[in-house]
Amino acid sequence: MSELPHLSPPADWPAIADGLTQIVGPEHVLTDAAAIDRYSADALTPYRAYYADAAFDRLADVVVRPADTAEVSRVVALAQKRRIPVIPYGGGTGVMGGVLPVQGGIILDVGRLNRLLRVDAASLTAEVEAGMILQDLYDALQPHGLMPGHDPYSVPIATVAGTISTNGVGYRAAAFGPMGDQVVALEVALPDGRVITTRAVPKASTGPNLNHLFIGAEGVFGVITRATIRVFRQPEATAYATMEFAGFDDGFRAVTEMTALGIRPALLDLTEDSEGILLHLLFEGYREGVDAALRRTVAICDTAGGWDAGPEPTLAYWRHRHDSALNYRQTALGRPRAERWERQWGRTFDYLHMSLPADRVLEYRRRADLLLEARGIQVVEYCLWSRPEFFSMLVVPSGSRRVAGRDGYDPEVRANLAAGVDEVLTLAQDMGGIMEYCHGVGIKLNHLLGREMGASREVLRNIKQALDPAGIMNPGKLAL
Repeated sequence: MSELPHLSPPADWPAIADGLTQIVGPEHVLTDAAAIDRYSADALTPYRAYYADAAFDRLADVVVRPADTAEVSRVVALAQKRRIPVIPYGGGTGVMGGVLPVQGGIILDVGRLNRLLRVDAASLTAEVEAGMILQDLYDALQPHGLMPGHDPYSVPIATVAGTISTNGVGYRAAAFGPMGDQVVALEVALPDGRVITTRAVPKASTGPNLNHLFIGAEGVFGVITRATIRVFRQPEATAYATMEFAGFDDGFRAVTEMTALGIRPALLDLTEDSEGILLHLLFEGYREGVDAALRRTVAICDTAGGWDAGPEPTLAYWRHRHDSALNYRQTALGRPRAERWERQWGRTFDYLHMSLPADRVLEYRRRADLLLEARGIQVVEYCLWSRPEFFSMLVVPSGSRRVAGRDGYDPEVRANLAAGVDEVLTLAQDMGGIMEYCHGVGIKLNHLLGREMGASREVLRNIKQALDPAGIMNPGKLAL
């Protein structure tokens, strides 16, 4: 099969900018250096890009801010005609480099598509435009007695379409699943400008569900312009609990037993760090169900060797779950790239999110520990989040220097961390798992995607070739 094209930059950007201006208006076509700079990256820093840091060398050529689906369609159609890359842009808060314009082109900011269009309290769905910030969606649903099911740390800054495009996982995923599970229907502008709309029904038997072509696809097949998502009644009752364990294995046994019985708390987070091993739990729903689930969970944890540490640790955890996003909004969002990167150079760490068959998680942890120990890399936090299969680790180089600026770093420390990260991610692949369950691939993990997908990668490339033969949609992502 032929390779997907590498696009060459057109020579007549003034004429192209004029065409874009005719679509969206002059105030929504940005070409100034400051705007281009701040749009040409997300929350991934060059330090953590490891093998893809060269991707930061290229900037976008223009930023376009359409107002509706029709304008999105016209922008994409123009881009295809002129063979110009298009990079869909939501909140710019991703942590994997998914919006980096690795071949330049048009940043298509959907931030003006930010309305809640319809609430259906009977079917418990809401139709929402792509660029709506999750916090705004929470606020808009509040008067209806409803709430979204997706509650990541990034609620104050992330957009609906961004979380769909990465199939994100949030704090309530134990009950409601990842964002992709909550998608009922999508409207998408395809690479040739056509707009498709799937039907807002929970089940169909009339062919494959095309929603799944765009969930987790990082914008490589089209631009999501609106979505119908599941929403949920605000809970009648809530109960916070914290169970403590002497060993991570004990907590893991408790979590797998809860899952096997069908107990689905809103929050399930088993964390081991310097403070001990705590299972944070939040139960939400109707009163009798919450009471019963809490009682049975306490009994399960007791049988597994755990004990009740009271609700206060989980209450504190829950209150502060969005703090890092609020801090990012205040100190980094919309700032120049160099300023955003500078705030990260003094933090030598990586947070890894692997998904494995549940019966291999504990063995995986032991084997990963040996690999990291051999490299002098320390795990400062282990975590199960929402499901027993979702396993995370926060890693730091042991004894590494922590300095305020980029120039003080030892490149050998970074190279060793990069190699150690790759070793544990490929170990997850070799044990039947995947290297990332939460944030997408972006440019950070592109180099390992072919290894994980095998022959499936060629199927993905065939689909890309059929829908986007010019290769304009977010080139360089998903190894496409």
